[in-house]
Amino acid sequence: MTLRSMWWDRNDMPSPEAAVLGGEWDVVVIGGGVTGLTTATLLARAGHSVAVVEARHIGAGTTGGSTAKVSVLQGTHLSRIARRHSTAVLRSYAEANREGLAWLDRFCGDHDVECETRPAYTYATSAGGESAARSELDALLRAGLDEATWVDRPPLPFPTRGAVLLPDQRQVDPVGLVAALATDARRHGAVVVEGERVRRVRGRDPVRVLTERGEASAGLVVVATNMPILDRGGFFARATPQRSYSLAFRTDSPAVDGMYLSADGPTRSLRDADGGRLLLVGGSGHRTGAATSAREHLDSLRLWTHEHFPGARETHAWSAQDYATTSALPYVGPVLPGAEQVLVAGGYSKWGLTNGVAAALAISGRVLGGQQPWASALEPWSTRELSGLPGIALANAEVGVELVGGWLRPLRHAGARPAPDDGDGRVRYERPGPPTAATRVDGREQVVSAVCTHLGGVLRWNDAERSWDCPLHGSRFDTDGSVLEGPATCGLRRRR
Repeated sequence: MTLRSMWWDRNDMPSPEAAVLGGEWDVVVIGGGVTGLTTATLLARAGHSVAVVEARHIGAGTTGGSTAKVSVLQGTHLSRIARRHSTAVLRSYAEANREGLAWLDRFCGDHDVECETRPAYTYATSAGGESAARSELDALLRAGLDEATWVDRPPLPFPTRGAVLLPDQRQVDPVGLVAALATDARRHGAVVVEGERVRRVRGRDPVRVLTERGEASAGLVVVATNMPILDRGGFFARATPQRSYSLAFRTDSPAVDGMYLSADGPTRSLRDADGGRLLLVGGSGHRTGAATSAREHLDSLRLWTHEHFPGARETHAWSAQDYATTSALPYVGPVLPGAEQVLVAGGYSKWGLTNGVAAALAISGRVLGGQQPWASALEPWSTRELSGLPGIALANAEVGVELVGGWLRPLRHAGARPAPDDGDGRVRYERPGPPTAATRVDGREQVVSAVCTHLGGVLRWNDAERSWDCPLHGSRFDTDGSVLEGPATCGLRRRR
């Protein structure tokens, strides 16, 4: 089965504008997901000239692959923040997400975007999971979410040890959302350029944005690509790229009546869609480029679903990439201290719909002079970042192991290797020269460099999505070498 998000089969997307990025703008936004398009909408409404530039098409990244839960209960994430930060920071994070949810709810109501109210649960199936879930309840109450409660028997068709419940959360159609955001931004004068990849951002006053086909200048550039495509600031060293999977199943009757996320591992996420006729199951995540077989992660999710929801019939399978920050907080603010002409937003740890809208509200407030009180908690350059230093050291030690290991493999695997089977990919180490990545799809073999153009990691084959993934910082490439996502901005050199 081809991996394709179910949301793309439910929506008629607006036709891309026949435009090439150029000229002078008040604001250029890089990235056509929920953060970039919400930022563009808010600033265009305020009268700024705004251009959005998206490398593929709007919603092509994490937003379009989301399970689209819009919730302040985020598994066990608030307790993770509580362990690292003060109660004031915890409350600010919760308030940011509340405001993000409220804004998104109003926008969906005003623009006929599917947005449904559901209770959110973090459930436990083991003693350790119960302890983690109860810690999450404590964090929610400390954050001021007094409506959060404990339920002994959440309405699930399998045994649990209880769950945290937060009522009145939302679930949306994420592709319908980005389509409506793009339409609204254009209605207020913004230009949305699709299929044009930004290669560099240079200078200040004005800032120059260089793409594959042209150049534009702006007073402000907002980098809303989840992982910033700019190496300055070293954000790639502060977050871990994570790949996770989703499946949609047709069921004879509604399987769940809320949004669920397990406190136990491996993570299991549940929600309904299509009026209860579809069950969405997510989880089986792993660090990007680190799985021996991505297909096996999908298969484990299928097996779990059939065990717990017998008779469910699969309709779609897809995946998405997120970045979990070492500080547990998103980064929303200047790319470097004092560099107010280039702002970044990302690192949402799988909760990009609330955090992405909150980031857009913080950025627009910063530009328009009405910054929210909670926004300082998301600043990327603060003493709070010190809480993430041990995690940064560990994550970068793992990156170092991957980098060295990838280049030492020739000592073990040098020499000719057989051509890959159809649908397969292999890294070849041939002396002299760097490794190459060979694939065979539909009988056609393609060979490209196996070295990531970001920082030189040796790529790994993703057998579920037929892509080349970098285990260092999550850049991903198609079999022809073109960039799919991640901090890399240049494709792989073709070898054949």
